[in-house]
Amino acid sequence: MTRGQDGHDIRTTAEAGEDAAMPRRREVHADPDTAPAPCEVPEELQEPIDGKSPAQWAYERLILYIQDFEDQLDAQHEVAMGFAGGDLGVLRIEGMGFFDPDIVTFFGSDENGTRTQLIQHVSQLNVMLRALPRAPDSPEPTRIGFRLARGLSARSDGGKS
Repeated sequence: MTRGQDGHDIRTTAEAGEDAAMPRRREVHADPDTAPAPCEVPEELQEPIDGKSPAQWAYERLILYIQDFEDQLDAQHEVAMGFAGGDLGVLRIEGMGFFDPDIVTFFGSDENGTRTQLIQHVSQLNVMLRALPRAPDSPEPTRIGFRLARGLSARSDGGKS
């Protein structure tokens, strides 16, 4: 990229096309004390969007949202997921995956401790993250976002981390 005489960036068609294909993120909050999540997309997610299936793309972005949500929790709470539509309760997120090209799945347990799995098409994806008190038998809260992100890093470096 070069700079024109007026100080504006001059980009080639290829640079403009590449920029349009790269993932971007932006957040604004009503409360000025609420820090928005970082707008930079982590390096391991920087491949162009058109090289990913809708399932992989949704999976990677959900990991970022889960991590950001967990960063705001105290040691007494863990991330869980509420279901949109109906009275299906809450799923304590214990795992997540995707099945190309268009399925995202969540593993966990409900508020009664019953093993639960949600399988969802990306076109129907609605996720409400919720803070649940950590399990009474757990000395520390479970932080799934960190483990999920570590999995992305391992994939981007060929599994060497």
